[in-house]
Parts: sequence; structure tokens; C-alpha cells
Amino acid sequence: MNKNTTFSTIKVALIGDYNPLVTAHVAVPKAIEIASRANDRNVEAVWVETASLSGNISHLLAEYSGIWCVPGSPYKNMDGTLSAIQYARENKIPFLGTCGGYQHAILEYARQVLGFVEADNVEVNPDTSMPLIAPLSCALVEASGDIFFSPESQVGQLYGTKQAVEKYHCSYGFNVEYVSIFEGSDLSIAGVDFQGNPRAIELKNHPFFIGTAYQPERSALSDERHPLITALIEAIVAESANVSDLESSDWQSLSK
Repeated sequence: MNKNTTFSTIKVALIGDYNPLVTAHVAVPKAIEIASRANDRNVEAVWVETASLSGNISHLLAEYSGIWCVPGSPYKNMDGTLSAIQYARENKIPFLGTCGGYQHAILEYARQVLGFVEADNVEVNPDTSMPLIAPLSCALVEASGDIFFSPESQVGQLYGTKQAVEKYHCSYGFNVEYVSIFEGSDLSIAGVDFQGNPRAIELKNHPFFIGTAYQPERSALSDERHPLITALIEAIVAESANVSDLESSDWQSLSK
């Protein structure tokens, strides 16, 4: 029997403002579908527009076993986007942020955990006193480049290699002048380019919280399965199983 006939559909929230003309927005659902087939599970990608992220977002996001903050910044609702990332971080929900999602994961941590409330994105606030997310010295629009992974990082272990070539479509990124503020924190740099510029981050003490400046979802345009996205789906499936076990345990307790 196919497992898909046995298990219910698992939902992953795509945080972003859908635009069919954005290559990443076309690629992300395909990448999830490809990785889901490898897990033989029904994983449904559901777009959650950033404009909807107001009020009690925990109620809005409770039905999702994973969160992917997709490219396409500036988002219509930056505060709502940051709140969704915070929800994933604090509740240990599997999270992937690519391109703009990666940038905002860094920004959320700097503000909410490290206390740098003035940290901002130059694309949104050109006059910020702390340009944590700033224009790249060389824009990476439709570009490819080598990523070198920290050998002890989760990201490097998932790739199973010391380096990889990935595709970009971004003009803004992690300002290297502020890398030092994260030293000693749970947010660490997992991958860099050949110049040592940050290109991937991960969060310790979290089952899966990863951000990449590049867009691994573009692998789906060639019908290829990507190790990071496969690992994300595996984490989401595990999270869904944990929730189901807890709900079953609660029901059994109530029925006694």
C-alpha cells in the first residue's frame, strides 16, 4: 500500500507575497513536491501572504508543521514576516529561509535575541543606524558561486561535502561588519563564499532552523532533489508525527 493513502496531508507555510513572475516562487512548491516524493508523504505547500500576519499569528500558523520564508523581499508586511520567523524559532518549528527569508532570519535574531532593536534592512530603511542587511558589494543576480561549509555545521553534514555550487538572485545580504555581534550566540555561520562572506546560517538547539543567501529551490527547475530541502521535509514529517503523538496522548488522558 502506498503510504500516501495511509497518512494525512502535512502542511508547510510559505511565508511570502506570491508572484508568478518570480522564479523562486515557481520553484519552491516544486522543490517541496520533489522532496516529499522521496519521503513518500503528502506535504502541501500553502502560501501565507505577509499581509495576513497580524494579530494572533500563533493561531494562524498552528496548523503548519513547517515554515519556509521565501524570497521576494521587501515583503508587504515586514513585521509580520519577522513574527512568523520568531514563532518558528521559539516553538522549534522546522524553518528554512532562502534569500530574503535568510536576511530576515538574521534580522529577527539580532532584534529579538541579541537586543539590537535598531538593526534593520537598508532596502526598507536606507537611513538605519545599524544596516545589518545591506547592499552586496557585487550583486548576485542570476549568479552562481561556490559555498564552503563549516565542517561541524548541520548544513555541511546535510550536504555531505565541504563545498557546493549554488545559485543566487539577490542584491542585499548579511553585512560583514556585524558578523561579530553573533559570536557566542546560538546563531552561527554555516557557509561562506570564497571571500569569506556569510552565505548560510543555522541555529543551535533547534531541530531545523537554516537560512541561505542562495536559492536551493532552483534545483527543482531541473527536477533535482536538494539535500537541504529533503532534510527540511524530513524534519517537517518528524514534527507532524510528534504533534500527532502529543494529541493522541492528550486525548487518551481526557478519555480516561
